[in-house]
Amino acid sequence: MALLQTSLIWVVYAAVVAILLAVASVFIYVYQTPRDRSPSVTLTCIISITSLLATVLLLPVDVALVSSTTSSKLGQRKDWATQDVVDRITYSLTVIYYLLYSLDALLCLLVIPFTYFWYEEYDEDATESGEQTVGQRIWGALKYTLSFIAVVVILFLVGFFVPLSQNKNDMDLDYFKRLLTENHGERALTFGLGLLMTLGLLLYVLYTSVGLALLPISLIKTAPSISSASLRASSAQQLETNQERQRQLEGRCAGDPQLLSSKDRRELDTLVREERTLIRRQRLAEESQGEGRSLLMKTWYKIGAVLRPFKLLGGLLLLLVAFVAWVSMLLTSIDKAKNSICKHRCGYILAHVNIFNPINWALVKSAKVFPIDYAIFTILVLLFFCSSVVGIAVVGIRFLWIKIFQIRNGHTSPQALLLATAMLMLIILALNYSISMVVAPQYATFGPQTFCDRAPGAFIGKPDCSNSQELIKPCSEVAKNPTAQQVCTPSVVSTFLNRVTLNYPFFGVVFFWAQFFFLGLYLVVFVTSLLRSPKLDEAQLDEDAEEAEEEGLLANTGRRFNASWQDITGRANRGEGSRG
Repeated sequence: MALLQTSLIWVVYAAVVAILLAVASVFIYVYQTPRDRSPSVTLTCIISITSLLATVLLLPVDVALVSSTTSSKLGQRKDWATQDVVDRITYSLTVIYYLLYSLDALLCLLVIPFTYFWYEEYDEDATESGEQTVGQRIWGALKYTLSFIAVVVILFLVGFFVPLSQNKNDMDLDYFKRLLTENHGERALTFGLGLLMTLGLLLYVLYTSVGLALLPISLIKTAPSISSASLRASSAQQLETNQERQRQLEGRCAGDPQLLSSKDRRELDTLVREERTLIRRQRLAEESQGEGRSLLMKTWYKIGAVLRPFKLLGGLLLLLVAFVAWVSMLLTSIDKAKNSICKHRCGYILAHVNIFNPINWALVKSAKVFPIDYAIFTILVLLFFCSSVVGIAVVGIRFLWIKIFQIRNGHTSPQALLLATAMLMLIILALNYSISMVVAPQYATFGPQTFCDRAPGAFIGKPDCSNSQELIKPCSEVAKNPTAQQVCTPSVVSTFLNRVTLNYPFFGVVFFWAQFFFLGLYLVVFVTSLLRSPKLDEAQLDEDAEEAEEEGLLANTGRRFNASWQDITGRANRGEGSRG
């Protein structure tokens, strides 16, 4: 039975990783520019995003495996769950986490920079003439990547020798004393993980909070008022009328506009400007129908048209989930501020959940029936991931106030895609901490595990609470009952994350206050987006999108069902082509 349960958990994880691979592939394929694809860039981005998401979504597997050793109804370990078996489970999970975290760091700090410089080194003319070889490209990319290798080595050495927290004597709980590591290799990995999470939290606060506020609102407020087929037909007819009128005016002056009256010259100038707008509008309509794209992209546009009427419902559901997540984060942050066992001296570690947290409660309850909790957790992670993508697309890749790259659907260059992937990796690493320690701390640490809270000596052999359900208590780090210490097994990821904040309290303080900045920025953007209709900022969005808004491509929801049907069939209603 134990083997069957464990196998089922890993099969579900494998299926989720396959879904993550598809999500990462669709994200990269949709955003990268079709005219400038690079197989190395595409493969690197897909593998990197999949690896980080797989690391975060290992948490429900972690919780399910350690929770499978206990009976939540009886508050005791199952017969087969000896200490050796439990140790083997936690050891295997520890090895997998070490491998995934090491792979994530390698991809973010070495592989992505190398791929970036490898792409920059490519010279089409030199390659075709034989002046540039593969070896020369590798060496050119490696030269620039050496600086990143030096950073990795410095991080490892600093983490190897940096002094640890001196709060060990202040700890009266064995659980926290065990987190203070003396192993130098583990110390280096802990320090490196904490530093990368700190960098990720800066991006997480700036981009994910903005995206989490805008994503639901944009789905609710933004929808096309006219189908692409109708827009294309009307643009073509207006363009034909416009050009015919230009030919008439040019015929009057034999090609010399100076011979026209001032009124006719103004009309001709207006017609020329209108012609450019109509051409752009027609091109946008063709692109939205997938013209000139592959069959897969055309199919993708059709699917988007089918799902378009459900944007409003989806936006409302996402808004509800985002708001509940925001409330959960706020409640846990307040709980940490009031009830942390040693405040800033141990990085605001919360030893026991004291304030009700809706998402934490839902995950703990659903964890009793795996994989319901896995589905909820995956949806939550993908919501934050999509919000991060939206945030990067809206804010752009910047250095201080200078915009370096813009992330645009179908127009993102390979360099911008690699930088965005590196940013997303750091954000997801910060998200790993935020969801585990702030959104659902009890679930991420012990899941649905319970223990029989009887006084020592009150039972012989195993504790029995089958007749006294009120004595069954949820596991926590502060439970001093000997039964709790024997039964409760913390998840491996919570041990990692608590070790970072306890060994290096500075990281814990940064993590703690970053959550309040996240909550505040989300609230500001959310309230602003509610009070104002979504407008495209010329300084932030590309020219095509701005022109699309001016031409009325975004908008009223009155005809969204009719527009969607026309986009699905690819045909406009009769008579719409003549509308201005």
